[in-house]
Amino acid sequence: MGQLDGLAGLAGIEPGYFDIWGNYIEIPAATKVAVLEAMGLSASDDAACAAAIAELRTEPWRRMIVPAVVISAESQPAALDLAVPQAALSGRLEWVLDLEDGTRIEGGVPLDDLPQTESCEVDDELRLQCRFSLPTVMPEGYHRLTLRTGKGNGDSCESLLIVAPKRCWTPEDIDPRAPDRRYWGMSCQLYALRSEDDGGIGDFSCLGEMAERAASNGANVVGLNPLHALFPAQPDLISPYAPSSRLFLNTLYIRPEDVPDLAESPEAQAILADPEVQNRLAALRADPLVDYPGVAALREPLLRALYRSFREKHLVPGSKRAQQFLGFCRDAGTRLRQFATFHALQAHFTETLGKNHIGWWTWPEKYRRGESDVVERFVAHNLEEVTYYEYLQWIADSQLARASERGAKGGMRIGLYRDLAVGESHGSVSAWAEPEAFVRGVSIGAPPDMLNLLGQNWGLCPFNPVTLRQSAYDPVISALRSNMRHAGALRIDHVMGLMHQFWVPEGFSATQGAYVSFPFRDLRRILALESRRQQCLVIGEDLGTVPDGFRPIMAEAGVLSYRVFQFERVGDGLFKRPAAYPEQALVTAGTHDMPPLSGFWLGRDLEWRRSLNLYPSDEMRDGDTSGRAADRQRLIDALIDAELWPADLRHAIEQQLMDRPLMEAIHRFLASTPSRVMMLQVEDAVGQVEQQNLPGTQNEHPNWRLRLTEPLSAIFSAPQVQRLLDIVDQLRRQP
Repeated sequence: MGQLDGLAGLAGIEPGYFDIWGNYIEIPAATKVAVLEAMGLSASDDAACAAAIAELRTEPWRRMIVPAVVISAESQPAALDLAVPQAALSGRLEWVLDLEDGTRIEGGVPLDDLPQTESCEVDDELRLQCRFSLPTVMPEGYHRLTLRTGKGNGDSCESLLIVAPKRCWTPEDIDPRAPDRRYWGMSCQLYALRSEDDGGIGDFSCLGEMAERAASNGANVVGLNPLHALFPAQPDLISPYAPSSRLFLNTLYIRPEDVPDLAESPEAQAILADPEVQNRLAALRADPLVDYPGVAALREPLLRALYRSFREKHLVPGSKRAQQFLGFCRDAGTRLRQFATFHALQAHFTETLGKNHIGWWTWPEKYRRGESDVVERFVAHNLEEVTYYEYLQWIADSQLARASERGAKGGMRIGLYRDLAVGESHGSVSAWAEPEAFVRGVSIGAPPDMLNLLGQNWGLCPFNPVTLRQSAYDPVISALRSNMRHAGALRIDHVMGLMHQFWVPEGFSATQGAYVSFPFRDLRRILALESRRQQCLVIGEDLGTVPDGFRPIMAEAGVLSYRVFQFERVGDGLFKRPAAYPEQALVTAGTHDMPPLSGFWLGRDLEWRRSLNLYPSDEMRDGDTSGRAADRQRLIDALIDAELWPADLRHAIEQQLMDRPLMEAIHRFLASTPSRVMMLQVEDAVGQVEQQNLPGTQNEHPNWRLRLTEPLSAIFSAPQVQRLLDIVDQLRRQP
């Protein structure tokens, strides 16, 4: 093995991978060099690689204990590895354990009593690895261990001890009286929902209505697209999977009419009553697509008027409502202030320097780091503007909580099912405020698969797995907590990212990326801890290139697999029968990246791919066309085999549209699976043809903009929708 391969392996770059068709793809040297350089590791020649290898190998020995140790709750007392200078062995190890509940436990032990395992010379000093068994059993949670050797100042070090369970919160935990119950729910894209008086985009009030109406029909969960914050200064950046922050909410989902400050703001009331504003609102409501810039332009003056009223009537005099706001800010911590500061700066620079300065790296250099004196002065001089963005987060959080409560009051046992994107935009708040936590120069993506034959570069900035450990996993813990808030289930997009991520270097195609390993065991244990604390199910979106053995490991951790009807095949493309679906899974007809059932049947997605030249070759294009015709026959065969379709209609499929009987038969099929959760897409309930996102496109397809054609009241009162919901509810209630 050469120096480059040795360094790549030590840095977690995998030598190759098997693609979705079973071919082994070896990672070329150029990709390894580019990824290593992005990680800050020089790989220009053998000497540089050797120096980087030496640094990586000695780095763990420079601290007495690593910044965080993830401990199995069932494997205690914990045994910890310490790196101790040989010269300190004649002394004692003093330790202080501060439990999360405030309890403090102290002790000490002679260092030469500890078993020694390995040694390493670091900066001309010999350090020994000693095994220290902590003589106490800790409860699940986050505890702080402080170690000290020698007298006086000595050598001291701290570590976060994370005691985590083996399994997440599971469907069996929801109702102990019915541990085998099969749940069902409805999934939607929040921006797509309509009400009679929405503002041109679905909002948190629409979500509450959706939860109430779904619950009244027996549903126990409502699934959502990511609610992550986007970029208010440039509202045409609309992908919910490329956010400015995964910790905070998209404030375009706020319904201004439901903000309590409206009743106290004559200015805001006047804005709403303005005939021109009402005309613009009517036009936005009538648009079949979400006009994000139009919605934002109409909302911004209204939201600012509401904030001015809150500041004048509550924040300045210090009312009870102001105390609630300040309490929210305290609980959110420094990251909320960083978030608000970032968006205030972004608004300032896009206004003064132009829209092409949306990226923080284009700002004046002294503003390009979140922690700097000049940024602090900006906050001091623009505190009202910064507080405005904090206020919007408070309002959004309050309205999301209200939507969740409406579902719970309607009888939902699970509640809202939120979605955590696999990463954030390179222009995100986090990349600006915590640059050491991320790797620039590469983007997260995916190798070629069935969704995109050319591979994908999602333009997302990945965590640095090395600094992730050094930060005691705080960015991951914060993301999980934020997205489990007001939710009973969390879908983790591309959950294989807990194990490894496909990085595409700048200037390389998506076929030239490499997988980089992450601390999989620690991350899935932390996921289980947060899941049980929040009593939140976890669904791992495990589509695409899935490593061998990955799904069984996640099943053991209590994570539900994500099974999509259109992909669940056996043999020569035959659809799996209902009984073959796994029990520990969520089953659904499709995803936002796929056509709804009607579009699948008609081949609408293939038409888009043909028209936009998204096929690598004519052979693949023709193969998809003939394959779809075969799929229609395979689908009918599966329904006939399950006794859900008349056998005498086996060969009448070319003239058979996706009518209601066929739609109902497919959902009977899915509802009959043993999978613990089933999701019914609202797009299928109404017979929508177009998909919400076409992978591999941006503006060529109306991604993330397509609205439902009817308001929720009309959808849920439609007899054909009611019939479909009744069918699913009755089947899911059966053992």
